[in-house]
Amino acid sequence: MELPHETQPVIQTERLDLHHLAADDLFTLYSNPEDMSIYLNNDYRNPHRVLIEGPSPVRWRVPQVLADASVNKWFIRWMVERDSKVILGSLSFHGPPDEHGMLEIGIGVHENFHRRGYASEALIGMWKWASEQPGVKVFRYTVDPNNEPSVGLVRGLGFTHVGQQIDEEDGPEDIYEMSVYDFCNRNVL
Repeated sequence: MELPHETQPVIQTERLDLHHLAADDLFTLYSNPEDMSIYLNNDYRNPHRVLIEGPSPVRWRVPQVLADASVNKWFIRWMVERDSKVILGSLSFHGPPDEHGMLEIGIGVHENFHRRGYASEALIGMWKWASEQPGVKVFRYTVDPNNEPSVGLVRGLGFTHVGQQIDEEDGPEDIYEMSVYDFCNRNVL
């Protein structure tokens, strides 16, 4: 099966460029993470081996893209520090909007870049982009209730705690949501 090499436009925030991974590069990252061809023709580099070592959503996204390549527009973006051109993390929606227009997002920032505001900057950039897409009505963020920095982040952005779920891998997670309408009318943009 040949996957397309189509990407979404780069999302720019104050300090970051959020580069979308094409479906074929996503598959290469999954099947042969040491294949450096995915970085060719790009001006960024991955010295911290983001999505190569440690937890990665790639294993969930590849089957979704193999089933329907059009869903890749919602998936993985590298978080690239504009000045250094270094990949410092990644983020991805879990899928396209569901039947209620809900989008859930996941994010990972390499430990060398924690507590510098990159996570909130990247999330706001992704949510701003998603708020302009048809059918998107609600943003969701789930987090381990003991992960105080992430809980503080999502609460600080004005998300409301709406419940809890048990993730089969991560255990209990608190669920936070915000309507796209409220997101667009807050001062986070």
